[in-house]
Amino acid sequence: MSYDGIVTKAVVKELEVNLVGGRIDKVYQQEKDEILIHIHNRGTNHKLVLSSSSNNPRVYLAKYTKSNPPEPPMFCMLLRKHLIGGTVLNVEQFQLDRVILLDISSFDEFGQPSEKRLIVEIMGKHSNIILIDKNSLKIIDSVKRVSENMSRVRQVLPGIEYEFPPLQNKVNPLNNTEEIFMNLLNAANKNLPIFKFFYMNYMGLSPLISREICFMSNTDILRTVGSLYEEDIKSIFNSFNSLVDKINKEDFNPNYILKEDGSEIIAFHVMDINQFGSKNKYFSDSISYVLNEFYKLRDTSDRINQKSQSIKKTIQVKLDRTLNKLSKQKEELIESKDREKYKVYADLISANLYKIPKGIDSISLENYYDENMREILVPLDIKLSPIQNAQKYYKKYSKLKNAHLLLNRQIPETENEISYLENILFSIENSTEIEEINEIKEELIKENYIKGNLKKKKKENISKPLHYISSDGFHIYVGKNNKQNDYLTLKFAKKDDIWLHVQNAPGSHVIIKTTESSVPDSTLLEAANLAGFYSKSRTSTNVPIDFTQRKNIRKPKNAKPGMVIYVNYKTISISPSKENINKLQRVEE
Repeated sequence: MSYDGIVTKAVVKELEVNLVGGRIDKVYQQEKDEILIHIHNRGTNHKLVLSSSSNNPRVYLAKYTKSNPPEPPMFCMLLRKHLIGGTVLNVEQFQLDRVILLDISSFDEFGQPSEKRLIVEIMGKHSNIILIDKNSLKIIDSVKRVSENMSRVRQVLPGIEYEFPPLQNKVNPLNNTEEIFMNLLNAANKNLPIFKFFYMNYMGLSPLISREICFMSNTDILRTVGSLYEEDIKSIFNSFNSLVDKINKEDFNPNYILKEDGSEIIAFHVMDINQFGSKNKYFSDSISYVLNEFYKLRDTSDRINQKSQSIKKTIQVKLDRTLNKLSKQKEELIESKDREKYKVYADLISANLYKIPKGIDSISLENYYDENMREILVPLDIKLSPIQNAQKYYKKYSKLKNAHLLLNRQIPETENEISYLENILFSIENSTEIEEINEIKEELIKENYIKGNLKKKKKENISKPLHYISSDGFHIYVGKNNKQNDYLTLKFAKKDDIWLHVQNAPGSHVIIKTTESSVPDSTLLEAANLAGFYSKSRTSTNVPIDFTQRKNIRKPKNAKPGMVIYVNYKTISISPSKENINKLQRVEE
């Protein structure tokens, strides 16, 4: 990960400048493994995020926050008890490891001065947030308790003395010398790629910065330790030494690199990263700004994936079963279309009982339903008498006749259910906020697709649809789930607003808010592109998009969420393009 010991050092420097001397006003626990602390210092309110998330552990000053849970967890209540009203005395880093220490002076329950230390360990799945008493080093509690059953090496439990994570025999690069470097290099596996040598032997170095050291020395990252010549080693050490010198001087230059399409950050650091070239590289004065940009989408995406995983699995199983059910229904419908022949068999047997001996498996009989009175071969069950064979065919005819009527009603219902389930899966993939997943979950509970209890809400909150402004200045709204779709179409849109939706596929409801002037073709095409991109057909070409005025839309009685029918519509074909969407102005609600 890019958040290595060097980035941690830069974060600590930034926290020192902004937080030392500040007063802790509020403490929230917005996720089970994430703490938000409000600190007021020199007229500015700072929001400090401490996350021990397995996928995205981090510490930084946030510019955005999430919603708080209705009831604060126990660890949050503990932190409030010990920290609120306290003063930040010091922020430091343990060597060059990803461990940040915040010393806070406050008062205990007896009103006596007390010093606490809040420790954040940024270590992947072993990340943790731990509160200890500064004087005794005894653990008060942690966001993740680690028992002996979980780790024999190091326990994290209330009442025991805190120990720093083991260093795994890694060397602090800030204390490095050429002699130490050469000893480590000589002891290393000769088949080890040189870039791996750095982060496996020195603390605080990530694979990213290890590759950068190789890039600085013009060395292939896959060159093995044993293949290096004396001049290679000297060049690599000089590059490494130059980097260490910058770290010691705290010569930080926060920067991040975007993908070519600008959709996401692929790397960030406080050292100038040149291995990706200079294109799509951006600099900032603040490492917290860079971390905000990086984790804003990544953390939310991971949380959504975690929260939606079980829902997706359940819905996919139900969808597979429903598709199988539809296949069988269609097979039965095809069979039911041949029902008349069984009535003919029964009638002919009944009319020729005297001709049919018992114990034969078929007989040719004159078919008086045929204009030419041609004979027809009638299959028989040798175990049954002629009259029983006739009754059997009458019964089968009646059964298929009833099945035909029933299947003509059931098949559209099954197809609607398939459409609904596909739309749910699409909505999950389309979600960008945790609240949207919660809305989908509540909907599925109401529709009896999954089990769960619906929580009573004091106020009905709805997540925000996407909001764009067209090149002609028209406001366009895009629903991302069924709740948003119903809200946009049935409550938000006026009768003359334009409604768009991909034809015969799961997708978002799109609304163009009309004004006194008519909607130009350019805006209509931009809205159609949104309807195509935010649909299951986003990767297709020539996607048909239906559009009509809102007054032509209605929701049938007992229809599932997000399902509507429409008339008097027109259709245009587009090839969805993310590039065209990026040209539109996006409004952050």
